[in-house]
Amino acid sequence: MQYKGDSVDKAMQLKLYQRMLKPRLIEEKMLILLRQGKISKWFSGIGQEAIAVGVTSALRPDEYILPMHRNLGVFTTRNIPLHRLFSQWQGKGNGFTNGRDRSFHFGTQEYKIVGMISHLGPQLGVADGIALADLLKQNNKVTAVFTGEGGTSEGDFHEALNLAAVWDLPVLFCIENNGYGLSTPTNEQYRCENLADKGIGYGMESHIVEGNNILEVYSQVDFICNSMRKNPRPVLLEFRTFRMRGHEEASGTKYVPQQLLDAWEEKDPIVNFENFLLEEKILSAHLIETFKNEIYAEIDYDLKKAFAENEIEVDETKELKDVYKEFDYQQINHNSTTKNIRLIDAVSQGLKQSMERHENLVVMGQDIADYGGVFKITEGFVEAFGKDRVRNTPICESAVVSAAMGLSINGVKSVVEMQFADFVSTGFNPVVNYLAKVHYRWGEHADVVIRMPCGAGMGAGPFHSQTNEAWFTKTPGLKVVYPAFPYDAKGLLATSINDPNPVLFFEHKGLYRNIYQDVPEDYYTLPFGKASLLREGADITVVSYGLGVHWALESLNDNPDIKADLIDLRTLQPMDMDAIYISVKKTGKLIILQEDSLFGGVASDICALVVENCFEFLDAPIKRVASLETPIPFSKNLENNYLPKERFGQELLNLLSY
Repeated sequence: MQYKGDSVDKAMQLKLYQRMLKPRLIEEKMLILLRQGKISKWFSGIGQEAIAVGVTSALRPDEYILPMHRNLGVFTTRNIPLHRLFSQWQGKGNGFTNGRDRSFHFGTQEYKIVGMISHLGPQLGVADGIALADLLKQNNKVTAVFTGEGGTSEGDFHEALNLAAVWDLPVLFCIENNGYGLSTPTNEQYRCENLADKGIGYGMESHIVEGNNILEVYSQVDFICNSMRKNPRPVLLEFRTFRMRGHEEASGTKYVPQQLLDAWEEKDPIVNFENFLLEEKILSAHLIETFKNEIYAEIDYDLKKAFAENEIEVDETKELKDVYKEFDYQQINHNSTTKNIRLIDAVSQGLKQSMERHENLVVMGQDIADYGGVFKITEGFVEAFGKDRVRNTPICESAVVSAAMGLSINGVKSVVEMQFADFVSTGFNPVVNYLAKVHYRWGEHADVVIRMPCGAGMGAGPFHSQTNEAWFTKTPGLKVVYPAFPYDAKGLLATSINDPNPVLFFEHKGLYRNIYQDVPEDYYTLPFGKASLLREGADITVVSYGLGVHWALESLNDNPDIKADLIDLRTLQPMDMDAIYISVKKTGKLIILQEDSLFGGVASDICALVVENCFEFLDAPIKRVASLETPIPFSKNLENNYLPKERFGQELLNLLSY
């Protein structure tokens, strides 16, 4: 291995050696502890230390880095106290996740490290969002993110690189090409000659770096990062290296040819660099021994500290509380000046006033800038706020949701518009596995609102008509809002944006231009978890949300003799079950109407909770009314038959006569 000693000063060379040595010695100790059953799992980075150490050393301490599970050198180079790392790996309280996640699945704002999730791809988009925030703040910073050659096959890789290229984001995309994705060799992972060549397709600068040569890694990355700070742009780096151990220790390396292992062992980044430093008289045998003894002493001391730490005691109240970041709701009342507007106008007005109120709020989505969005909700926003804050996105829902997470990590609020709620499925992973879990895992919040134009009744067919709210009410960590009226839509959207937790904000397309209401012209908020009692009566309790509320109103208007409590839920997570319980205890009968298909919907959980808590007050079985168990058809006649509107009236009468 050829080292260019003049590329890095001698003091830095010595420091790089120490920084590589430390994770190597820690790993050797961890492998012993693994065999002793004192840690649960280990993903070895032995032989790859030069990449993590070199990249981290080239970054400034206040620049974010998003490592993988083989990048112990990132954490040690950022000088995280070892006892905290050891506690993390043992699932103890002094770690970074309170025992809620393992190994390197954590982040820390203190050290500007954002750990991976097992669904590897989204972290690339998160890096985009962090870099975008720096770009908006004109911070002249670089964000580095790691992936493996296997991860380059994921769609998120393409989306994140494309987004970074389109927006000129200062992201350093680091591919550790170590020969295997778990057990799958590179020839079964991709067909291009070099992974760096993928950068060409994005109009992105790219380089191949000898990943086992610490001086080459550090000097090249340092040069590139300095250039990126002056001229913000993404850069793709392919680091050539090799994985000397299994995917994780239990998997072994039987699938790897021995001659390949032998060849790469000769390229050991620490052994080779050590020999070079000895030849250059920068390092001595005595100094090596001194460094090792110091590291061994630190490992032993901090291990004892971690082992002495008590196991985490279960506190169920704390577990439930930490799912969401605490939100200090501020009631902001409106004045008496109102204007009769449509629901679509209320959403637009609420979003615009929130952008005026929060200077760090960015809105993103397909065609939302000059075009104003397919529903024209953001029309005129570019003129008011500029294209930095009103951003057209490529068609890449996963990367955009991930970028929203990155913006939040770096102190910027965002609202993402799904062109249609149906399209969220292509961004489902970062919603349910990143946004929803991030606060519970390591105390970070996801200050993100995803606007979801949804619903049938427009003849738009199975890909533009779903009401898929139940996908998200099932997932702890998300809040779900679904207004039926313009007044509620405006106030609840303001609260959604104020809330530091991720919110799915459903807007029924069929209500956009058909429902009018007198709405205050100024800014105001409405609380989550408070249903609206639209009608009062002792005969029956009717519960619904979204368009279903209007169907229920129509049926009750057609049957004026029925005296019903009509409850509009407004928010589905949190849900105002107390309002339902109070009503059911009064009426003794409950019918729940939802536009979604029946099985697994919101109505089912309401039904179960009422049975559990109000069974003795019921005078009849609870009735759920919902759409058919089919995809949503296009034809008007078929769609009308699919929807529960007509069936609801008859089921209401049937239940009353029970």
